[in-house]
Amino acid sequence: MKKIIIMMFSLAFAVTACEKVPLTGRKQLILVPNNDMLSMSFTQYKQFLDTSRVVSNSGDAAMVSRVGDRIRQAVESYMNSNGYGKRLEGFKWEYHLVQSNQVNAWCMPGGKIVVYSGILPYTQNEAGLATVLGHEVSHAIAEHGNERMSEGLVANGLLQAGQVATGIATSSKSPQTQALFQQAIGTGGPLMYQYFGALPHSRKQESEADHLGLIFMAMAGYDPAEAISFWQRMAKAGGGKAPAEFLSDHPSDARRIADLQKLLPDAKKYYNGSRRTS
Repeated sequence: MKKIIIMMFSLAFAVTACEKVPLTGRKQLILVPNNDMLSMSFTQYKQFLDTSRVVSNSGDAAMVSRVGDRIRQAVESYMNSNGYGKRLEGFKWEYHLVQSNQVNAWCMPGGKIVVYSGILPYTQNEAGLATVLGHEVSHAIAEHGNERMSEGLVANGLLQAGQVATGIATSSKSPQTQALFQQAIGTGGPLMYQYFGALPHSRKQESEADHLGLIFMAMAGYDPAEAISFWQRMAKAGGGKAPAEFLSDHPSDARRIADLQKLLPDAKKYYNGSRRTS
């Protein structure tokens, strides 16, 4: 069963993947129209801000806007110069600091960014914040949200197809046998997809956002070596609370830091050619 599901997903992706992620060149499945993604994003972003404690007229809020704008300029420069400008169509960049103890930040499709105040003790400086914003913006640039939604649509379609095929294959069996097979497909299929499809691919997207984010922060004039320092601080603060990597939608701290160290020499080239920050 596991091999069949993996083969079906691989075939679906091979046939329909028609987009490539900037910088990495990875092929991806994009099915949802960009206008629909942006419309949903802008509506949800406004609703979130309307019900949150947005911080304004403070030094930290100004820093979020300042770093966010430099990341934006780096992203637009790279995308427009390398044939990916179409991915930025409809973007309406916004950067907001929200009062919250959550150690987190995010960027929705269309450049809608939120930084929670709880992460600032870990970023410590502008380069640390650039690490976070570079990573989050990269999710939007790489259209990871659309990709996950598209894969979900395919997964649901394949599950339904599997249930139909099972019904046909077991039509001559007793009702009890048919029910057992349908139950196996109904419960086993989603679990298979979760552990052998969704979670591994989510970890790949996170690593990809780390890669793109490292380049974008370097292009924006922030020392990419600061990204390693930031994730080391996060790892130290996180302790042992993270699940085993294969059960997580994020790579382990150790893997993330090791991957960034490998990418650092290339990122330094972009940094050396950028406007340096003090």
